[in-house]
Amino acid sequence: MASSSSRAFPAGWETGGEGDDYEYVPLRLPREVTRVTASMRLAIQAEFGGWELSRVRAYTDGSRKVLLRRRKSALLPTPEPGM
Repeated sequence: MASSSSRAFPAGWETGGEGDDYEYVPLRLPREVTRVTASMRLAIQAEFGGWELSRVRAYTDGSRKVLLRRRKSALLPTPEPGM
């Protein structure tokens, strides 16, 4: 992922407390990414990275913020930055 500011969670997106068995990664999908393309990309991340969709927030400009989660494991890769 790019910078620490792009990894900030939107307000109200709690990601669990201490001892949480999940790791989280926020993604921003620009408005140019269609729903079908976004769905396919997220399905690929789920299939090969072990991620599952936790939350989606759609904005009026057409962009989306997505929160993925997976059980903590050192063996699984992180999502591609181009998501």
